Amino acid sequence: MLTGKQRSALKALAHNITPVTSVGKAGVTDSVLDSIDSYLAVHELMKVSVQEGAMLETKEVANEVADRLGAEFVQAIGRRFVIYRPATDEKNRKIVI
Repeated sequence: MLTGKQRSALKALAHNITPVTSVGKAGVTDSVLDSIDSYLAVHELMKVSVQEGAMLETKEVANEVADRLGAEFVQAIGRRFVIYRPATDEKNRKIVI
């Protein structure tokens, strides 16, 4: 669970990140989860967008992704959300909060 200060620090880091992957009409599919999982394993912090045509709630999608991948939900703004998962190996951590 992230504290308020940690969440604020992650929001600041995510400000300049562009969305890497999108969730479409099909929702959170295995291929979307695999893409997010592999990106988080390397980068730890990720911004994801929900496509315009998808009739999905951004926060619900973000919480589902975070729950299924063992990540933390950071924020949702509009049709984009940010999630964070620290590297499992302490030596490989890029973000220290």
